[in-house]
Amino acid sequence: MDIREPRIDKKDILILKDSNFNAKNVCIVTGAGTGIGRATAVACAANKLMTVGLDINENEGRKTQMMAREMGGQMIFIKTDLTRDADIEHAVKESAKLGTIKFLVNIAGIQHIDAIEDFPMEKYDLMQRIMLRAPFYLSKRCIPYMKKSKDATGVIGNMTSVHAHLCTVRKPVYNITKFGLRALTQSIAAEGEGKIRSFSVSTGFVKTPLALNQIPDQAEQRGIPPEAVVEEIMMGRSRVKEMMSPIEVGNLFVFGFSRHAKYLIGGDLLFDGGMVLTY
Repeated sequence: MDIREPRIDKKDILILKDSNFNAKNVCIVTGAGTGIGRATAVACAANKLMTVGLDINENEGRKTQMMAREMGGQMIFIKTDLTRDADIEHAVKESAKLGTIKFLVNIAGIQHIDAIEDFPMEKYDLMQRIMLRAPFYLSKRCIPYMKKSKDATGVIGNMTSVHAHLCTVRKPVYNITKFGLRALTQSIAAEGEGKIRSFSVSTGFVKTPLALNQIPDQAEQRGIPPEAVVEEIMMGRSRVKEMMSPIEVGNLFVFGFSRHAKYLIGGDLLFDGGMVLTY
């Protein structure tokens, strides 16, 4: 079993024909430095959107920019600290100079594992700010641009998780923020009147640094091989015993943005191998 983060191949990117998929339209992607954010930025750029990647990690963000351009797409990277309103405001203003903001993807996230009684409140505040407040504020800033576009439409996609459907122990704030993102998704959709769409993507474990970095520690703690951590612990409830690749998740956002998803309004794309709905 290969438990490394896979490289992104052009053949694995979902390419769709859509009149809104052109270089005049801007797609903002948070967490673009690694994992799902990187894959989604590359996929959106490959679909001819003027893509703007946001991340606090400038080195990795620049690598994503190079990857997107190697795929034939256009991407700009803006170093952004999502805990700073001024950074978010700057990123949106700079993005608006590149074209019409039509798409926003809120992906950036961090993890901290602790019981509720031991959970550090400074970590609680940081996770809330990055994973819930920043998506809200970015949506608040981007929606007016979407409404001013030629057809007054736009789409906001939010990266949730199976943790937006069920709660696991020692991940209380991750659970809270993911449930909150689903509520934000539905709130945007309710106010969008079918013109400003919003949807969420809920997956199980994905081969990202956030997930993969947990495997060696769990293997050591449990005294089992890394492969067993994936199959028995992470994928124990899944009917598919293989973690998704980031580009498979990025493709879901491409689909959700496209004309093929016009009825996806406030809905959730649950691609979890059966973790939530089978037992």
